[in-house]
Amino acid sequence: MSILIIDPSAGGNGARIALAPRPMDLRGKVVGIIDNTKEQADVIGEAMAEGLRTQFGVAKVIIRRKAFFSKPASRELLDEMANEIDVAITAVGG
Repeated sequence: MSILIIDPSAGGNGARIALAPRPMDLRGKVVGIIDNTKEQADVIGEAMAEGLRTQFGVAKVIIRRKAFFSKPASRELLDEMANEIDVAITAVGG
């Protein structure tokens, strides 16, 4: 029996992925938060939403919860969010 060990610090293949365009300002934008289902993610998400609205003038915050923290968000969830939001925040909770 053999065991395959993958070293995450090995650096990968060096491929670069272009970042999505960033807005200059969040005022009036719709921000989406994807709750990763980890402990306190809902509390952190709500606190972030309040701060985004009061401190940065965000028009609306949409929070959606993915099915399980160790699985990617479903295509349906991502498509729904992409159609509704201007900016996304993911992976909150501990």
